[in-house]
This record gives sequence, C-alpha cells and structure tokens, in this order.
Amino acid sequence: MDQTMENMPKLALEWHRAGRGAVLATLIETWGSAPRGAGSQMVVDGAGLMMGSVSGGCVEGAVVLEAAEALAEGRPKVLTYGVSDEDAFAVGLACGGTIRVLVEPVAPWIAVLEGLVAARAAGAAVALVTDLASFDRRLVALGEDAAVDVRLRADRSGVEDGRFIAVHNPGLRLIVVGAVHIAQGLMAMARACGYAPVLIDPRSSFGAAARFPGEVILDDWPDEAMARLAPDARTAVVTLTHDPKLDDPALAAALRSGAFYVGCLGSKRTHAKRVERLAAQGFTGEEIARLHAPVGLDIGARNPAEIAVSIMAQITQVLRKG
Repeated sequence: MDQTMENMPKLALEWHRAGRGAVLATLIETWGSAPRGAGSQMVVDGAGLMMGSVSGGCVEGAVVLEAAEALAEGRPKVLTYGVSDEDAFAVGLACGGTIRVLVEPVAPWIAVLEGLVAARAAGAAVALVTDLASFDRRLVALGEDAAVDVRLRADRSGVEDGRFIAVHNPGLRLIVVGAVHIAQGLMAMARACGYAPVLIDPRSSFGAAARFPGEVILDDWPDEAMARLAPDARTAVVTLTHDPKLDDPALAAALRSGAFYVGCLGSKRTHAKRVERLAAQGFTGEEIARLHAPVGLDIGARNPAEIAVSIMAQITQVLRKG
C-alpha cells in the first residue's frame, strides 16, 4: 500500500458501519514546504474525533470543522490552504506552502470504499480515481489505465487531468539474508521506514531469537525461503553473509524475481568473483547489473549501524527515484 495512507480507508469503513459517521479527508496536492505528501489521509467522525493527518498538524483543526459541515450536507468539497512562509504561523499552516484537501463523507460511495478496503486486504495494487468536478469514483487496477499505471509503479498519488489518482499499493517488504550484526540495525530501520522485514539464516547460532527479538526469522536454506516469500515489485532483497553457499542461491532467486532492489555486501573484489559465478549459471550482464554491490550508498560508513543506514538509504533512493 502507499505508505502515506496507513489504514484510513479501513478505519473510515469501520466508523461508518458503527454508526459514528465518517468523513475521509485526503491531501490531493501540495506546493512549497507542505510537510506531508499527496495521498496522506485522516478520518473524522460525527463527534469530531479524528485519526491520521493531512498536514502534520498544521490545518487538521480547520479540516475537522469542514468535515462536520460536509457530513451534515452529505456532499464532498475541496479545500485550499495556502500562505507565504512569513505569514504561515499566524493562520495555522506553520510549515508554509499550499495544500488542497478533498473532504468527503463516505456514506454516498460506500460500495466503492468497501471494494477499496477489500483490494488492500488482498494485497492488490489499485488506485481510487476521483473526478474532481463530478466526484465520481472508481477503482482502477494495474493495466487498465496508462496514467494510473505510471503512478502505481512510481508509488505517487496526485492530480492529473482533473482526476485525483490515489495510489494504494501492497506493503513494502525487505528480505535480509544473513543474521549478521548489520542485520540487527537494518531490520529495525526497515520497519521504521514502513517495510515488513524478514530475516533468512539456516545457521541457528546466527539467527537466534535472542539476537533478533520480535523479528520474523526463517531457518530454511535461502533458495527454499525465497521460493516461499516470492519477491515482487514491492520487495527489496539484501544479502549479508559473504558465504556463496548462502548468498548465491538467494541472489539467483532475487534476480529471477520482480524485486525492485537487490543488494550484496562485500568488497569490489568479492563482487567480481560473485559476478563470475552468476555468469557461469547463465545470468546475463544486464541481469547481473541489477545488483547493488558493494551494497549501500557511499557515505563513509564504518560500523554496522552506519552500514545499515547506507543500505536503507540506497533502498529508499531506488524506490523513490528509480
């Protein structure tokens, strides 16, 4: 799913079904230094209780008031908040910039909302497309609309040709092969960035729960674990063991998958030998070029935590910039 959207559609549906009334507010456009991205959402009930955020706290109070009015009228509206940086604090948009917010009671389009919540639960890539003139809404799956496809692949909600395309992608995953010291920091960082991390290591002394409390740890051999996990376009894979018996099967599986990022720990010399082994297995130069090795951005990292930072930064760069 688009990470800016959290579980707001599901929450809005639950509040509606509970008879509380529900208004879904969605940030549809930003200019300047707005603190949240297009697609960020909040839900407001009939009593004014809110969850989520469209501006990091700047205009939420005003949106709650507008939501109450929209709920009473049963009609959606588009709100615009914009100020200069100098005057921002006085009017509530303390970050400056300009934002547009779509505020819509969910009752009139509950069937579409139910479809959206079901699609998200099934892990489907889907967009909720809203005509900003008529407020007609429909769900669009990958492959049905070229403009929607571009935004789904870029994971970027936004307004285009009078339509707001709200991206709802499946969640991000990180598969880490090798329960080494770097993995301890990397797993925590990945979770903080919105990923569901999984650790693979058949060596019980490495992948002990005591070393990685609360983490999902698979003790299968990497090729077996990768077959079960089936990396896709929302998955990053990182190998950290330095051991070809463990790293190479995982890399072979990752290169044959749709994983958007594949990174390998090791020096340039180590990677040169890795390239030779993969080429001997029949992988082409283009396929091998997908590997990020040595893994991570070159930020001068020295200790395991800093290396983990460099890896997570590179994964983020590839996800957001391609």
